Amino acid sequence: MEPILQVKDLQVSFQVKGGEVKAVRGMNFEVGKGETIAIVGESGSGKSVTAQTIMRLIPSPPSIIKQGEIIFKGEDLLKKTEKQMEAIRGKDIGMIFQDPMTSLNPTIKVGKQITEVLIKHQKMSAAEANKQALEMLKLVGIKNAEARFNQYPHEFSGGMRQRVMIAIALACRPALLIADEPTTALDVTIQAQIMDVMKDMQERLGTSIILITHDLGVVAGMCDRVIVMYAGEVVETGTKWEIFKNPQHPYTKGLLRSMPRLDQKKGEPLIPIIGTPPDLIKPPVGCPFAARCDHAMKICERIDPGATEFSDTHTARCWELHPMAKEGNSQ
Repeated sequence: MEPILQVKDLQVSFQVKGGEVKAVRGMNFEVGKGETIAIVGESGSGKSVTAQTIMRLIPSPPSIIKQGEIIFKGEDLLKKTEKQMEAIRGKDIGMIFQDPMTSLNPTIKVGKQITEVLIKHQKMSAAEANKQALEMLKLVGIKNAEARFNQYPHEFSGGMRQRVMIAIALACRPALLIADEPTTALDVTIQAQIMDVMKDMQERLGTSIILITHDLGVVAGMCDRVIVMYAGEVVETGTKWEIFKNPQHPYTKGLLRSMPRLDQKKGEPLIPIIGTPPDLIKPPVGCPFAARCDHAMKICERIDPGATEFSDTHTARCWELHPMAKEGNSQ
């Protein structure tokens, strides 16, 4: 599958009073045309920083892009000027944010918020933009779109506001859509509806999607491939089925164990991952998960493990998976 986006050795830090927070530490992945990938991990793992760096939305300072490349359609986004990025955002790459109430302008009618994007990027007339915006509202499942067109964000429910965000993000038929925790503030029924809207729009438009989430249930129903992040690094990557049916990294296994299942017996407790992520001002020199891992060996604390390949699509970074590792080894 031909990649539309390639992220190569991306490293992003933040300067704070206590020092330099190394938020993303060598991120590598690619997205194929029409593919949906998920980036999963707990809060602070670097998921949203990665997404916002792709869009060049993180202010500098305090952020510093230490190194790396973000190749979109053959060009490095990190070498683009702000003016060039303004032409790409919304037109070629769309983004859905976590909280639509803070992402939508409360003083502007939702219809105008869609038409603004179309007039700017597609050079449409006001009449053409109005017609296209109405079509987008209907496509994302907003009933009585003509009346809704002239309403303000506060007149919409949370689920409806998120549909408006999807309409804005997809109005210009972007090649790539980044959805950063798009269902976090919604109840389960509305979550499912929003994901159905995104899948339906992807099938209609052929858009590639990067889904940033901590909800593995959403991942199971939506994505082709999964990237598991921990402490700013990719610890495991594979197809959806490889991650769910054959997880290899202890962190991935821990995430799956902590998730409720339909086959779970009544009263059976969920198993949380004990402990907290490491301080990324002073990140560990070895495996970042070693302090929370039940299978950690001495080498895990001293040396960062390389990636072990299980297939062309499935890799994990863990010393226990190394061919030379033996059960009970404490070297």
